[in-house]
Amino acid sequence: MRIDKFLKVSRLIKRRTVANEACDAGRVSVNGKVAKASAEVKAGDIIELRFGERMIKVRVEDVKEHTLKNDAALLYSVIENS
Repeated sequence: MRIDKFLKVSRLIKRRTVANEACDAGRVSVNGKVAKASAEVKAGDIIELRFGERMIKVRVEDVKEHTLKNDAALLYSVIENS
């Protein structure tokens, strides 16, 4: 699955266009490498998101095309939140 779609489905970012812009700005990295919006994500990958001074680091637990709002947090586990 593309990283921009995963960020939207998991609700780490609310809109896919915003996720796409974050990738273009270099604020998203997968396994330590800056990711383009088209980068593929699979279970076990580590994603880092930077929003200004904040940084969140998550591990992808599962990849699904669609998920309910209540189940979105099950797609990842937070490693670091600062």
